[in-house]
Amino acid sequence: MSFLKGMDVCASGMTAQWMRMDIVSENITNANTTRTENGEAYRRKMVVLEPQQERKNFSKYLSEEKLRQQDAVGGVKVTEIVEDERPFRRVYDPTHPDADQEGYVNMPNVDILKETIDAMSASRAYEASLTAFNVFKSMAAKALEIGK
Repeated sequence: MSFLKGMDVCASGMTAQWMRMDIVSENITNANTTRTENGEAYRRKMVVLEPQQERKNFSKYLSEEKLRQQDAVGGVKVTEIVEDERPFRRVYDPTHPDADQEGYVNMPNVDILKETIDAMSASRAYEASLTAFNVFKSMAAKALEIGK
C-alpha cells in the first residue's frame, strides 16, 4: 500500500465519522421536536457506511490476481442517511399543542443514551483514523529525510 493510498483510506474514515457526528448532533438537537415539515415528530436518522472500492483502469483489470486483491482496499464512504422506522414514544400531556384527542403526544424515537454512545463511538473511530493518518505522514517525512 502506498503512502498516499493509506492517507486516502484514513481520510475517508475521518470524513465518514465526521458525518456520523453531524447526524448524532442533529438527533440530539431534535430529541424533543414534535412537529417537522411533514407534520409528524422528528425521526432519528442513521448513517449507512459501505466500503469504498478503488476505481480501476483497464490495465489493472489485466494485472494478475494477487494485485487485484491488494487493490480492494479503498476506505469507507457514506452511501445514505436513513430514518429509523421504530415507532414514536407516546407521552401523555393533554396541554401540549400537538396532543391528540386522547391527550397523547408522539415524541421522537431518539434515545439520548444511544446517541451518546454513537457519538463516543464515532469520536473514537475518528481519533483512530487520525492517528493512522499521522503515522503515514510521519513515515513519509522520514522517507524524505533518507533521501537527503
